[in-house]
Parts: sequence; C-alpha cells; structure tokens
Amino acid sequence: MSRKTNIIMPTDEEDARINQGIALDRDNPEITEADFQDMKSASEIAPALAKVRRVRGPQKAATKRSVSLRLDQDVLEKFKSTGPGWQTRINEALRRATVAH
Repeated sequence: MSRKTNIIMPTDEEDARINQGIALDRDNPEITEADFQDMKSASEIAPALAKVRRVRGPQKAATKRSVSLRLDQDVLEKFKSTGPGWQTRINEALRRATVAH
C-alpha cells in the first residue's frame, strides 16, 4: 500500500491571493519578529495551567498491575534491543515460565 499523497501546490497567483487574504485578516495578523521577542512562556502567564499533567484514565477492566522489578542488566538490554513492545515480551516470557512450572 502506497503512502504517497497527491499534494497539489498552489500556483503563484493562488499563493499571492492566499497571502493577501492573510494580510487583510485583522483578527489573526501574521506574527512578526518583535512579537516573537515579546512572547512569554505559558508557565509565566498561567502557572497553574502550565503544571496540569494529563494522565491516563482508569482502565475499564484492570487486567494488569504496575510493579517494580529488578532485572539483570543484560536481560533488560536484550529485551529492549528488540524494540517497542519489550515489556509485553517480558510479560509473555514470564507467562510461559509460569505455565512450564
């Protein structure tokens, strides 16, 4: 399956009309270099809002528990080297070990 999209670029005339519309929009002017220099960070303007941290909502059915586990460095590196999903693969290996015993 191809992921290429057919992007149609505007002609020079269309681009000029778009830029003219942007220039005439009084409610949303183009940001200048001076505007950038005057900007403040969100934590300066609204510190309470800037500290809001989004967290994952509750699971519909709690099927797993978060635990702290110490593993040998070489074992951990081996699983991590296999890429994303390494924690799931550790879980699968532990499940196979419990079934075997």
